[in-house]
Amino acid sequence: MRGPDVPAKALDARALAALASNPGCRRRAILDGAGVDKAALASALGAPSGFGQSQFALTRGNAFEARVKADGGAELLRLVHTRLDPGAEPPAGAAVPDLSALGPEGRTARTALALREAVAAGGWTLLDHPMLALDVAGSLAFLEPDAVVVHPDGSWTVVEIKSFPMLDGSADPAKVGAAARQAAVYVLALEEVAARLDHPAPRVRHRVLLVCPKDFSNLATASAVDVRKQRAVTARQLARLTRIEEIADALPEGVCFAPDRPAEELTAAVETVPATYAPECLSACELAFHCRERAGAADAVTRLGRPLRAELGGLTTVEDVLAAARGDSGDPDDPAVAALRRAAALRAEALAAAGRAVAPCP
Repeated sequence: MRGPDVPAKALDARALAALASNPGCRRRAILDGAGVDKAALASALGAPSGFGQSQFALTRGNAFEARVKADGGAELLRLVHTRLDPGAEPPAGAAVPDLSALGPEGRTARTALALREAVAAGGWTLLDHPMLALDVAGSLAFLEPDAVVVHPDGSWTVVEIKSFPMLDGSADPAKVGAAARQAAVYVLALEEVAARLDHPAPRVRHRVLLVCPKDFSNLATASAVDVRKQRAVTARQLARLTRIEEIADALPEGVCFAPDRPAEELTAAVETVPATYAPECLSACELAFHCRERAGAADAVTRLGRPLRAELGGLTTVEDVLAAARGDSGDPDDPAVAALRRAAALRAEALAAAGRAVAPCP
C-alpha cells in the first residue's frame, strides 16, 4: 500500500488527536494506519501543505526541553510538585529509570515495568520519554510523551513541554487546546497500562502539566490543564473509527499510495478512499489542501464547515442547496428544505423592502 521501499511513518499523539477530531474520514484513517507520509504524498499530488513545525522551532523546542530536564529533572519535578501536588513531600532525589530497550515493543514493556516498580517503591519518579501503546481501529500506535511523573501516592501525571511562551501566566488558547488534546491521548494510553497492573490500579491524573517558557525568556513556568473533556471526546471518537482492515478490504486490488508514483496514478489511488473534508482539516492534516480542492471541484457543502453540513441533511452540494431554496427541487416536508425556502423568502422580502426604501421620488 505504501510501496515496498517506502518507510512507514509512525502514528504519534498529534496525529491521533487530529484523527479523532474527524473520525468519519476514511482517507486519513487508512493512510495513517498504513504509515503513509502524508506530507510527501501531498507534495506528490501537487498540493503541498507546509504543515508542521519549522526546523528552527524544533531546535528551540528541543533545547528548552533539555534545559527543563537537566539535573535529573529537578526543575520539572519542582513544577509538578508546586502546581499539582504541593501537599506531598518535596521531590528531592527522585528516581529516573533507564527506559532504553530494543524496538518500540521493548520500550513499551520497559516503560510498563518502570511504572510498576515506581508505584511499588513510593516516592517521586520521572520517566523521560516513556513509550506507550494504544490500539487505534485495530492498528497499534506507539506514543512517546515528553515525560510521565509518578507521585509518592502512586498516581501518574502526563507532562507536555512546549516551546510557545506563557505571557503573564497564560498562553495562546489555540495552542493550549492542541496540547491538551495531545495530552489526552497519552492519558488514554496510560490508563490502559494502569488497568493491566495489580489492583487497585494506579490513578492516572486528568490534570496534566503544561510546561512553557516564561514570557520571552528561557526560564520554565507551568500550568495545570484539566483534560477530562478532551479525554472523553478523544476516547469516543477513536471508538467510532472504522477498523483499518475494513477500509483496506474495500480498496481495489493493487492500490498504492507511494509518493514516488506518477501524480495521476496517486490521485486515482487517493480517490478510491472517501474523505470527509472540513475547514478544520487545514490546521490538522497534511492532505487538507488537496481535499479542499477536490471538495470545491465536487461543489460539496463539506467545505462550508461541519455545523452547516449537519444542518443540510441530504443536500450534499451547493447546487442542491440553491435549487432547494429556489423551490426547484427537494421535499417540502424535509426540515432542511423548508428552512432554506423560508430563508429565501425572508431574503426576498428584505431586498424588496430595501428597494422600496431607496426608490427615487417620482
